[in-house]
Amino acid sequence: MQSYTYDEIQIGQEASVAKTISEYDVYTFTGLIGDFNPVHINTPHAEGTFFKERIAHGMLIASFVSTVLGMYLPGPGCVLISNAETFLAPVRFGDTITVTCKVVEKLDKNRVKLESRITNQRGEVVVTGESLVSIPKTKK
Repeated sequence: MQSYTYDEIQIGQEASVAKTISEYDVYTFTGLIGDFNPVHINTPHAEGTFFKERIAHGMLIASFVSTVLGMYLPGPGCVLISNAETFLAPVRFGDTITVTCKVVEKLDKNRVKLESRITNQRGEVVVTGESLVSIPKTKK
């Protein structure tokens, strides 16, 4: 866990986390949010789609941006103001994703804009995005 204040954070600074997406992750997320779309949880149904197998919820994958923001860059104390994602490719059970967030702009009112990029184990970009966070001016 790392924490940066507004004065400490630098444009170009990056942080990443990796996670292998399991069946347990998808089923837990399904139960938590109530999205029972069969492409995520029903093998025979998913095999009949153009994906040919079950895939993880896009929002599950995108939620790991919050892990980077809240735990590493800027870290504890930051508050997410806005977030936008573009989903480019599916994430399948067993895929290992790497979520990288990069500081691209420091704004007024202790706000920082970050770009996010999520790749799978083959280096394919599966999600891109942009986040705006508010971070503390000083450490407590």
